[in-house]
Amino acid sequence: MGGKYRITGDTYPRMRRPRNRRRIVLAGVSAVVALGLAGWGTLQLIDVFTGGDQSASAAGHQRDCPTPKPVAPAKALPKPAGIKVNVYNATTRSGLAKSAADELKKRGFTIGEVGNAPEAYDKKVPEPGLLLGAPTAADGSFTVLGTQLPGTVRKTDNRKTAEVDLILGAKFKAFSTPAEATAAMTALTKPSPAPSGSCAATPTTKSG
Repeated sequence: MGGKYRITGDTYPRMRRPRNRRRIVLAGVSAVVALGLAGWGTLQLIDVFTGGDQSASAAGHQRDCPTPKPVAPAKALPKPAGIKVNVYNATTRSGLAKSAADELKKRGFTIGEVGNAPEAYDKKVPEPGLLLGAPTAADGSFTVLGTQLPGTVRKTDNRKTAEVDLILGAKFKAFSTPAEATAAMTALTKPSPAPSGSCAATPTTKSG
């Protein structure tokens, strides 16, 4: 080049990058990072307030539950006054049958015979007691008397009468307290709760 545009000397101009380009790049990167963090935080808040995948999964399923059955009422039990009890002593302790019969009488039971156990059971009842009666007593009189003396063994015979034999055994110490017997009777007369079961979840299908 000639004239006034001719370059003289040994110094040449250098081409420098604009100083503000680095600032622009850093600002862009910072903006991208900030937007990413804001989006991630928004998703976390949505999961907290909507239940996340669990709610979505529950919304996509349908509960197939059977119709609950009505609670069956408990079977009516006889009153103590309607139960005639023969009290027999199968232990070596004298007077046990009479004292036990007196206690049952105080609790409202009707007392029949009182004395020593028949030879077939004398000193042959290792439990607290043995209840002996007709098959019809199994779900009635036996149940009521069982609240007075837990641990009794129950046995039926071919008698035709409704009276029940209580044969006191070697482990007999005392009857349940009146409060304990009442609580046990109350529990027996309450309706049985309906069995709890889980309902099968079936996924819903979308028509499209």
